Formats: sequence, C-alpha cells, structure tokens
Amino acid sequence: MSIATDMIRFKTKLLRPAAPKGAAWTFLVLPAQASGKLPARGMVTVDGTLDGHPFQATLQPDGRGSHWLKVDRALGEAAGVAAGDRVALAVAPVATEPEPRVPPDLRKALAARPEARAPWDDITPVARRDWIHWIGSGKQAETRARRILAACDMLASGKRRACCFDRSGIYSKAFSAPEAAT
Repeated sequence: MSIATDMIRFKTKLLRPAAPKGAAWTFLVLPAQASGKLPARGMVTVDGTLDGHPFQATLQPDGRGSHWLKVDRALGEAAGVAAGDRVALAVAPVATEPEPRVPPDLRKALAARPEARAPWDDITPVARRDWIHWIGSGKQAETRARRILAACDMLASGKRRACCFDRSGIYSKAFSAPEAAT
C-alpha cells in the first residue's frame, strides 16, 4: 500500500452501530467536505491512515451524498481507537481499484457459462463490484439466485454494467450508513 501525497485529511467521531447489538466493529461518517473531494459518490477504495495507522478499505456511500467507513476490530485495535473517540484520518483514492471478492455462487454460475465469463473477465473491477453488489442487495435467496441468472444472461448478451444501478444510494436507497447506537 502506498500513501498518496494529495491526502484528504479530517477528524470525526468513531461510532458504535445500533445493530447488531454487541458488534465488534465501529464506523465513521466522512464530513461532507472531505467526501466531496473524492472522485465518486459511490464506493471508493482508499489508502489511508487512521490515527497514524495505515489501512486500505472501500468507503461505502451513505445514501446522502457522503461516505462511511467500517472500522473492523483489527484496525481499531491496531490504531488504538474505540467507539466515542475523535479520530484523525487521511485518505486518498487508490491508483488501481482492487479486485472484488466474487461470491461462490456467482463464481460457480460464471464457470458454467463461458459466454458470460468472457465479458466478466473483460470488465473493470469497479463494474464487477457493481454486479456483485446488485446481486447481493437482494434480500431473499430466490431474488439473489434470479439476479445471478439475469447477470449471466446480460453479460452473455454484451451488457457491461448492472442496469439502473444507483452507485450513490441517493435515489434507490441501496446504500446507507449504519444507525449509530446512543
């Protein structure tokens, strides 16, 4: 991981999520001014530091035009921070977007459909991440299975992006920051 020189620097409060109860992770919401310096309102992978500790993570859109960051237990402990602390961050978008983790059911479906796998291999990591999110945003197993089939059909027909996908969550409410515990 290389830390860029044009870092976006800010301080914010580390929050505990209201659900699930007893969560081992915390989160923070970027101030609007800091988020506005990012290249997109959708997911953005960044290199950064949390109270001086380096990390790489994907910022999630909060559905309000900003971003939020999930701080897992390992990162929080390494940085020596806890819920309620005011933390200093410095972040910059990565030069090359990392490959997303492909869920096993989608990987299996793509392996069975070479005519869908070829376009999948040809699209960008961001486009693959969007397909994965669209598939995973279905709340029921049947919806997810139906979307995997539809994605394979669309890819096989030459479609490179998931249709009507609001990457910011502003219009579709597909993304939102967790509710903070009181």
